[in-house]
Amino acid sequence: MAEAHTSGKARARGKVRRRSAAGATRRRPAQAPRNGARARLGLRLLDGWFNRMLVLVAVGVVVVAGLQGWIVLQEIPVERISVTGTLHRTQTEVVQEMVQPALVGGFLGADLEQVQTQLQALPWIYRVSVRRRWPNALEINVQEQLPIARWGEGGYLNHEGEVFHSAGIQGEEALPRLEGPAGSTRQLIVSYQQLGELLQPLSLELRELSLDDRGHLRAVLAGGMELVLGNTEFGERLQRFATVYRSELAERAGAVKRVDLRYESGLAVAFREPELPAREEPGTQVAGIVND
Repeated sequence: MAEAHTSGKARARGKVRRRSAAGATRRRPAQAPRNGARARLGLRLLDGWFNRMLVLVAVGVVVVAGLQGWIVLQEIPVERISVTGTLHRTQTEVVQEMVQPALVGGFLGADLEQVQTQLQALPWIYRVSVRRRWPNALEINVQEQLPIARWGEGGYLNHEGEVFHSAGIQGEEALPRLEGPAGSTRQLIVSYQQLGELLQPLSLELRELSLDDRGHLRAVLAGGMELVLGNTEFGERLQRFATVYRSELAERAGAVKRVDLRYESGLAVAFREPELPAREEPGTQVAGIVND
């Protein structure tokens, strides 16, 4: 009985050893995946670092190439200046000479704002646009002032109703003269256009129009006839003048000095003094009110 018991214990211990050995055998292969994962992780880290280095190198190459290109472009001089636009009073050579100091920086470094400011300071320049034309040219488009009337002494009104000043111009006598207080330019332009339309059927040309501080209009026609219009309803007053002019004054227009239209139902006419022979005393000027 003792031997049988001992033999049973031995068999039990043998089974335990075999199980332990089998378990050990089964657990050992689990060590291999951990080592493989570490290797793969190391490879991924190495690849990421290498890729970042490649990106940094590529960026560096692009930056260096860009800087070199920029330096080359900065050294390109402006070799041609093209001036476009219809120029009557501004010489192309003057425009080209004026912009030279702003071109010291080369094609890309040229100060276009300075060029524009300098040119717009010229008396007859209304608007300027400046742009670069690849690879080495500047294009300057110039719009000159369009004078539509003389303004006061030495000034002119442009097509936008703005006042600018310049030395006398050829043919300025053909421009009408407008004059009035500050801020009245647009009002005078509108009144001038309206009066011109009303006088055109009478074959009369408006040469001067002035507005005083009280808002009273005074017009001078070609030939020297003066019209005193007042400050209200000058359209109605011009219609009254047209009626009287056709019937009474057209044949004697050269002798009419002034027509005062500030009356409610008529007008006053002053005639020029007739030219008298030498040593004769001048006669009395004729003036009166002509009613409708």
